[in-house]
Amino acid sequence: MSTPLYGLLLTGGRSRRMQRDKATLDYAGQPQLARALALLEPLVTRAFVSVRADQLADPQRAAHACIADIMPGMGPIAGIHAALHAFPAAAWLVLACDLPFLDAATLQQLIAARDPRRLATAFRSSHDGKPEPLCAIFEPASLGPIDAWIAGGQLCPRSFLAAADVALLTLRSPQALDNINTGDEYRAARGRLGAGAGASEADAGSGDGDSGGEPGPQRQLQVRYFALLREQAGRHDEMLNSRARDARELYEELRERHGLLLRPEQLRVAVNAEFADWSQPLREGDSVAFLPPVAGG
Repeated sequence: MSTPLYGLLLTGGRSRRMQRDKATLDYAGQPQLARALALLEPLVTRAFVSVRADQLADPQRAAHACIADIMPGMGPIAGIHAALHAFPAAAWLVLACDLPFLDAATLQQLIAARDPRRLATAFRSSHDGKPEPLCAIFEPASLGPIDAWIAGGQLCPRSFLAAADVALLTLRSPQALDNINTGDEYRAARGRLGAGAGASEADAGSGDGDSGGEPGPQRQLQVRYFALLREQAGRHDEMLNSRARDARELYEELRERHGLLLRPEQLRVAVNAEFADWSQPLREGDSVAFLPPVAGG
């Protein structure tokens, strides 16, 4: 019997940068959760929504079959891990819920090129050439390696795919996997999709973030990772745009994005090469470094 292909829509993120649940954002008159499932369901045997345990009672999610994270607080890899454990004989087509430009042709390309002999089949990012883990097919054989990856303190699914036996594809539509993380990006995406450029402030996600108060203006920041954080993030540094007002808010964003395991209390932070307090305000162009404790020190 051939391995069944199930679908998993990841909706368990906390949407800190968006300041509103990304699965509920409206594109062309329909919430993104419903839009994504409408793409996914015709192509798989069964489709599920990946959730945190505290989201199981959410009406939009509860209307569908859900799989709750077994190991919370680990970012997207927690959803993949839970699905593989729930149905270990199935392969999983995994999708992020923040891909409004995704189309059926891209998913059909992925399925047609699926290689069940490999641990996974994924696209190369059109931005940096690295594997895209959040529109990918994970085979049943990936369960053991993912368990071992997590047990070793590694939580970045992109780094997992980069180190694994994976079939990599070139996207025919380079923008299909562009994700949407901020209010500005959401307004621009609505315009591109024909919903008009004038999304309301409520739609754009203002004022109800995890830290309270109004989010800061968007700034370009350089982030540097050291030691274990470098391994977990799968990179030495990156440039990003963020509305984080201080180093603590920035680190919480990065914990969600990369599945960073260390807590802020375990780290020191430096801003522009000088040790700083977690509450130090961030400014355009700042360089922020997160430093785990040195072993033996």
